[in-house]
Amino acid sequence: MHVEATTASPPSTHADTIAIGVFEGKGVAHELPGGELGALLESGEARRTFKHLAVAHAGGKRFVLVGLGAREAFDGERARIAAAIVHGRARELGTRTLCWELPHHVDDRVVAGLVEGTLLHAYRFARYRPAADERRLEALVVSAHHDVSDIVRRAGVLTRAQNRARDLGNTPANDLTPEDLAQYASRVAGVKVTVMDGEQIREAGMGAFAAVARGSATPPRLIRLEYGGADAPAPQLALVGKAVTFDSGGLALKSASTMHEMKFDMAGGAAVIEALAAIAELELPVRLLGLVGATENLPSGTAMRAGDIVTAQDGTTIEVNNPDAEGRLVLADCLCSAVRDDAAQIVDVATLTGGVVTALGSIYAGLFANDGAWADRVRRAGDQTGELVWPLPLHPEYAAMIKGRYAQLTNRSVRREATAVTAAEFLHHFAGAKPWAHLDIAGMAWDVPRPYFADKGATGFGVRLLVELAAGLGSAL
Repeated sequence: MHVEATTASPPSTHADTIAIGVFEGKGVAHELPGGELGALLESGEARRTFKHLAVAHAGGKRFVLVGLGAREAFDGERARIAAAIVHGRARELGTRTLCWELPHHVDDRVVAGLVEGTLLHAYRFARYRPAADERRLEALVVSAHHDVSDIVRRAGVLTRAQNRARDLGNTPANDLTPEDLAQYASRVAGVKVTVMDGEQIREAGMGAFAAVARGSATPPRLIRLEYGGADAPAPQLALVGKAVTFDSGGLALKSASTMHEMKFDMAGGAAVIEALAAIAELELPVRLLGLVGATENLPSGTAMRAGDIVTAQDGTTIEVNNPDAEGRLVLADCLCSAVRDDAAQIVDVATLTGGVVTALGSIYAGLFANDGAWADRVRRAGDQTGELVWPLPLHPEYAAMIKGRYAQLTNRSVRREATAVTAAEFLHHFAGAKPWAHLDIAGMAWDVPRPYFADKGATGFGVRLLVELAAGLGSAL
């Protein structure tokens, strides 16, 4: 979908449908010559209640009047929701070009939200289905009194990247192997990509990562993405993503009733790849390292067993108490690599634990960090983008729970409690003293009940947050 901004009035654009929002206690900002919009409000057909829709026709164009509710409550998230329901109605009307009249006196997050909500709602994963017989929106125009073109362009870049991450998540494991993901990443423009195969991973001493891959006939890949914007300073942010392209649980086999969802276990890796792609397209003045550990976790005669002891790249020995706690093994060696590359800050993104879903549901991702200032930065990036994260604790007593009986660490505590926290403490060991944050996105990666996720499946969560975080670092340096 083409996205653009204009300072022309909505009726003078090439749009066939115009969306106009109305706040509680307010009238229509720009009435039509015939008074059609005010008449809709007076009749009660249109209301100022949030999400209420009404349609009028005038001058050969359609006008969708949408209630925005209280002005003080209208933020980026409400803009995304309003845009989604307007897009749904516009599609029913056969709209080709939709123009949003930007409400007066709103901030940049609302501008971005209107673009994001429209493009996210318009997404459809139809790779394996005949195309639906429907007219698709071809263009979105945002009309404002002032120039919002930079904000609109950036929102378009980010949302297209997020939708690409959704494509990756929705693609089944037979068509998205670790090698397929590596080849995809290698085509990202503006980013230097190098790939390590299974033998190179083993030779590099990444015994934890290699152990996860042993059960699959499909070899693993460590995908390394490097980006350095113009005049970017030397300190670099490392983004680390878990990309288990299919997780059967290994020899700790998962329930058959939900195993089909385990193609989504690479959502963290998809977010990292597409965040790097968006950052490169936006040419942000930052230096970034992306590390994506891609593998399958399958049962076989060569699969890692409960009780096996493996050695990570930094020499840490790990007792494998549960072969289904594999993501932290992959991330352990990726974090070791980020530390060896002397990253200034690290963020890892992973669908890691069911425990975080129990704690936070599908509203917040879990945030764990070893540095308060870094945690605050990550949380603010989530608040700015609507990809919300909530801080959960680290503590020496939690760290003691993942000490091994026969090795230095165990990948799963024998105590069935605080599972999201102990998983984070396991990763904390490998991040060491580097400013590090772990995002457990298990509740946010697919089937999230938001109005703008009309097509169920992958959400692409984390792309907008990671780009915002990197952009904030660039502007601060």
